[in-house]
Amino acid sequence: MQDKKNKQKNEQKSSQKVAEFLEKNKIHKKDFAQMIGVTLSYVYNLIDEAIPFSTRSTTLERVATVMDIAPEEFDEYVISSDPVPYDKNLESIKDYMKKNKLSTVEFLKKFERKKRLQIVDILRGAKPLFIDFSEFKKIGEILNIKDEELFNLWKNVFVEHLEDNGFDEAVNRELLDAMFNGAKKYAVSKK
Repeated sequence: MQDKKNKQKNEQKSSQKVAEFLEKNKIHKKDFAQMIGVTLSYVYNLIDEAIPFSTRSTTLERVATVMDIAPEEFDEYVISSDPVPYDKNLESIKDYMKKNKLSTVEFLKKFERKKRLQIVDILRGAKPLFIDFSEFKKIGEILNIKDEELFNLWKNVFVEHLEDNGFDEAVNRELLDAMFNGAKKYAVSKK
């Protein structure tokens, strides 16, 4: 019986944490639902405690990402046994967010609604950064990243993507250099 009371208390605590975050940041529940990939009714039921707080790691990680907190701050979160790979390129993006004094919510609101869930998944490390330069450039514009810096960051992301898919950078150095020299003329000079 005591375990049931503790569980209810934890669920209430997490639901309340989300409700207070939404109120404090003036985020409509519909926007929040889109950011974390759930239905509007799910968010209402979660906050009203009509349903138990989620134990699904993906949902909890998305909620935590949007709230700029660690998912471990939710009692319901169980740390995955799979290690999360460190992504220096993603950390660079997060550093630019800090430099621009943008919270995750403020950053997300700079994107069209249908892109926000994808950006949340990128920020939590579940999806890779864009290799499509036009998509990557949007991040650069939002974060005021200079063209040269943005290009170098995109180049790192692109090479990492190639290597993850079996590309040997050392063997293909000349090809990469030629490709990136051409891409740089396009990317850095285009306004």
